[in-house]
Amino acid sequence: MRSASRPPPSNSRADASTAPLLAAMDLLGQRWILRVVWELEPGPLGFLELRRRMGNCSSSMLSTRLQGLVEAGVLIKRADKSYEVTTAGRELGVALEPVWQWAERWAGSLERAANAEQDS
Repeated sequence: MRSASRPPPSNSRADASTAPLLAAMDLLGQRWILRVVWELEPGPLGFLELRRRMGNCSSSMLSTRLQGLVEAGVLIKRADKSYEVTTAGRELGVALEPVWQWAERWAGSLERAANAEQDS
């Protein structure tokens, strides 16, 4: 029998010190989120232009992702209905630079893995 004063064992590495990182991974792990930030990092874009740049991301999915990023403080929706990164969004863009460098270095492996997943 488990003692009432002892918490149940956890398989997670989560604790108060990792909560911000886990929240960030939950947000950034959603499909299209990083792509939206990447496209908006150079400057504001309206929904239609952003949608055109996003390729096969549906309008409803893009709208959902934009709303989530605005709620998270990564983007703002301007009076002219365009979207722009905030300071947090610009810092995220800077944080993505090493990922870009990593992707360039390992492009061949990444392409093979993506093709293998599509084939299965």
